[in-house]
Amino acid sequence: MSLLIEQRVIDGIVILDLNGALTSGTGDVELRDKLSSLRRSGKVNIVLNLREVSHLDSSGLGTLVFALAKLTKAHGRLTLANVNPKHMHLFILTKLAIAFEFFNDEQDAVNSFFPDRSMKHFDILEFVQREEANGAFH
Repeated sequence: MSLLIEQRVIDGIVILDLNGALTSGTGDVELRDKLSSLRRSGKVNIVLNLREVSHLDSSGLGTLVFALAKLTKAHGRLTLANVNPKHMHLFILTKLAIAFEFFNDEQDAVNSFFPDRSMKHFDILEFVQREEANGAFH
């Protein structure tokens, strides 16, 4: 299954809706190419909507880290919205949860690019405590 990437713009912020697997040889190259193209065209503030990402592996995570570094170097930002709980476990276990900004919904992610707007960050500590209570990290 390949990764489908649909692009939208809300308030000048690019939103990429990802659908499918973000894994080695499947979606990592497509996403890397798309993000590089956006960066070269001057679009450096991007929200990735991960709601429909079915699989995520170390290559997919590597693509996200690579994109984060490139966009940050270009004075932009990359935020992640609607991360599946099983994928959030991967971010936490690899300690990458501290590198990214997570949001429960895309409007909060978009609002994060505007200092005068209110938004609610994803609460990683709350997520970990809830998952530990459910035995997910044991």
